[in-house]
Amino acid sequence: MGRVPQITQEPGASTGMMNRRRFVRNSVSAATMAAVFGNFPYAAYAAAKPKLASDVVTLGPRKLKLSRLAMGTGTSGFGGSSQQTRSLGVRGLAGLLRSGYDAGVRFWDTADQYGSHPHVREALKGVPREKVVLLTKTHARTAAEMKADLDRYRRELNTDYLDIMLLHCMMSDTWPEERRGAMEYIAEAQEKGLIRTRGVSCHTLGALKAAAKSDWVEVDLARINPAGAVMDADVPTVLAVLKEMKAQGKGVIGMKILGAGQLVAKADECLQYALASDVVDCFTIGSGNLQQFQQLTRQIQAASTRG
Repeated sequence: MGRVPQITQEPGASTGMMNRRRFVRNSVSAATMAAVFGNFPYAAYAAAKPKLASDVVTLGPRKLKLSRLAMGTGTSGFGGSSQQTRSLGVRGLAGLLRSGYDAGVRFWDTADQYGSHPHVREALKGVPREKVVLLTKTHARTAAEMKADLDRYRRELNTDYLDIMLLHCMMSDTWPEERRGAMEYIAEAQEKGLIRTRGVSCHTLGALKAAAKSDWVEVDLARINPAGAVMDADVPTVLAVLKEMKAQGKGVIGMKILGAGQLVAKADECLQYALASDVVDCFTIGSGNLQQFQQLTRQIQAASTRG
């Protein structure tokens, strides 16, 4: 298999400087790469039959049906833009999303922070809304902020409802107390049918543990890959928390599957690891163009059964 160039996952911290500091701290050494991938146990992870990016899986207690792969729109996404929005523009990214839809990948990952709502809105013009699962994210803390965000997001996306609403980039151990107002409003919006399921994206071990303990969390967007690159802690520690989440019936969406680009040279192994995981229901990866997306979908299928 060839490499998938320039593919990374949903970004980390909300500012470029913070993201760079954390990226350096979580960089994978050559020794770690050798230890993890030197004798990678392909046969142990191989599926009996191919798994596809377009496979329909069930997520969380609300039983959302969505594709195994989410099309990410937030590579290097902060300050209202991302690699996809900057390089492809509204029509280009909308066209990429519609191509994913035609290929059966109907789970789209967006966020206010990425500035990709207008692009998703354009893509939705060409497809039935009810056949796409939209995930978006908010930095709201209070009920008033959350109401304003939800009203604006629905206008920006031109949709009556959102499928998955996440509190974006939780880093504090005490985020459930700090975001209580926003959480309560999201729960009310769910009762009204404006949001289908709710959760968080986590970017520290403390935040991840808090998500596991929170009854409010239905879905978690968690960083996971076999090398521990750009993750909240070492792999065994993160896996233990994700197993706790799954035992409670929470849904887990994987991100940083390729370690924010650090593990692109080992994409086959990373994809096979994610596909075989019993704690990851689905995962999000952003592609820069149609060729990358098509290569990624081929690679997912081939990696799933590699022995």
